[in-house]
Amino acid sequence: MNVKQDLELQQQSDHSSDQLLRHPPGQRRPRGFAAAAVAAAADGGGASSGGGGGGGTKGKREREKEKERTKLRERHRRAITSRMLAGLRQYGNFPLPARADMNDVLAALAREAGWTVDADGTTYRPSSAPSLPPPPSQLGQYPVRSVESPLSVTSLKNCSIKASLDCLPSPVFRIDESLSPASIDSVVAAERDMKGGDKYMTSSPITSPDRVDADQLMRDVREGEHGNGLTRTPYVPVFVMLPTGIINNFCQLVDPEGIRQELKHLKSLRIDGVSVDCWWGISEGWNPQKYVWSGYRELFNIIREVKLKLQVVLAFHECGGNGSGEIPISLPKWVLEIGKDNQDIFFTDHEGRRNTECLSWGIDKERVLKGRTGIEVYFDFMRSFRAEFDDLFSERLISAVEIGLGASGELKYPSFPERLGWRYPGIGEFQCYDKYMQQNLRKAAKLRGHSFWATGPNNAGQYNSRPHDTGFFCERGDYDSYYGRFFLHWYSQTLIDHADHVLSLANLAFEETRIIVKIPAVYWWYRTASHAAELTAGFYNPTNQDGYSRIFNMLKNHSVTLKFVFSEHPSSAPDSDEAFADLEGLIWQFLNSAWDHGLTVAGQNSLPCYDRESYARILETTKPRNDPDHRHLSFFVFQQPPPATMQRQLCLSELDLFIKCMHGEVSGDVQN
Repeated sequence: MNVKQDLELQQQSDHSSDQLLRHPPGQRRPRGFAAAAVAAAADGGGASSGGGGGGGTKGKREREKEKERTKLRERHRRAITSRMLAGLRQYGNFPLPARADMNDVLAALAREAGWTVDADGTTYRPSSAPSLPPPPSQLGQYPVRSVESPLSVTSLKNCSIKASLDCLPSPVFRIDESLSPASIDSVVAAERDMKGGDKYMTSSPITSPDRVDADQLMRDVREGEHGNGLTRTPYVPVFVMLPTGIINNFCQLVDPEGIRQELKHLKSLRIDGVSVDCWWGISEGWNPQKYVWSGYRELFNIIREVKLKLQVVLAFHECGGNGSGEIPISLPKWVLEIGKDNQDIFFTDHEGRRNTECLSWGIDKERVLKGRTGIEVYFDFMRSFRAEFDDLFSERLISAVEIGLGASGELKYPSFPERLGWRYPGIGEFQCYDKYMQQNLRKAAKLRGHSFWATGPNNAGQYNSRPHDTGFFCERGDYDSYYGRFFLHWYSQTLIDHADHVLSLANLAFEETRIIVKIPAVYWWYRTASHAAELTAGFYNPTNQDGYSRIFNMLKNHSVTLKFVFSEHPSSAPDSDEAFADLEGLIWQFLNSAWDHGLTVAGQNSLPCYDRESYARILETTKPRNDPDHRHLSFFVFQQPPPATMQRQLCLSELDLFIKCMHGEVSGDVQN
């Protein structure tokens, strides 16, 4: 390839708007020697034309871009390697160390095929026993653990080295040619058979070679033999979430004596504290800036009497609107009255349907709420709460305050509303069609120099669409076009800006108090290139970038604790096998990215626990046994089944052992 062709490709890869107008997309930018030639040519051209240091600056910028592409390639190479190692451990029972390299892999494969591998790497087939496994002495350097596997060791021994690899259900990796010029040479996309191939395994905390089933995990703890498992591990506090209906819409405590007995029972199980939702729709429910806290005051006094710690959730959303079965709690009545005349204060989808679950972020700086902006309304509520319960803050009874930042109190768009017909595993819809969000989009498009981009995508499907049925999210779809990247960046940045503004004021209201932010696990369609469900929820996390990094940078600036809400969708859900879901992969990305950013991470289950298997999954995620840095969650908020149900009794019967595991206690005294 000559220098002239390289220069043309370099010009086509520029992301600025003026270069976009002059050069069509779709071609690769030069790399390696070609990039160096381009930089040299640019330097020469700048010098001959009297441009001063312009050519040198351009060459430096290209070198920086090449460094970033190299980092991405290395990140994806490591991800591929970790998945391959996890597959060998999971399906082949290969005794690979935690930080195995390719020499370890080749040696293990050779030994499984009956070869002898010496310490210096000399490899040969014993003439006397070509199919026998290696002597135990040669495997002594690695700890061996028996793991249930769909492929037996015997079946692998009967394969050659190549056949052993073919026996493993590994993913197919290829370069995705539909990616943008900026990312096409740095991204490796993982695919699997669209007709239902086995899921490849990620090297995540809950897919490690040490993973055991729920009964085995609990048995190990009961017998006190799980020295490398959960006993004698760090103490993780456990908070129990109290039911929603304990405070009615008039801010009255419904059953004080029943609550007192419930709290005493939980105290006997040695929980560390409770989590209580304080609803905006109750405390400021009838008139603006008229706050009622009487029911919460009575409840908090009982909690103080029982000597439990308290975490408070300031909930700026409605409850019970998504078919959850909870007691319905709406937004404040005076807000709903405003919404009758101005429906654009609510999130709106492409068809113009309004979602009253929470206020649109488009009014964060618009004075449409009786002369106040959305941000001011949230701040006034926080200041009132802080002033009312100043004594409890002084006593340190209130140990943390969680700030609701979106639908369900989580930092996300309300893109999956069941009331509007969404069902798992639908991709959801973008929620940016109220007039205030549209105004912001027009400003962003004009600033970018492309006013015709001031609209949402018209080919993104409906709530229950699949990615491959849409033009926007499908393979080689518009999500990675120049317009798609602009729109998704704006959509995600709006979410980040909302959280940034609210948390700035929360730190003013609750200085020296731990602030918590809750983020959900949107794990369906995670194995596709676009990650469609995450995109509609506001997380710009396709396969060619880490979409959570910018969010975590913002949260780190406010020194908040990040609470990750995870659950597995019921296996009986329709189309669950075809949703390309990967909860383990998302947890692996989420936790490692958050910890790398220096964030403190906590956990919460979004679905109530009913059985031992649910407890085991929580334990494995809270205290990852395969994490080389021995990191763990800082605390866990446990959501119970609804009161007066048979499942609740089954749940409580296992809760005592669960808490002992979370506290890292030696459990040999627990009876089988």
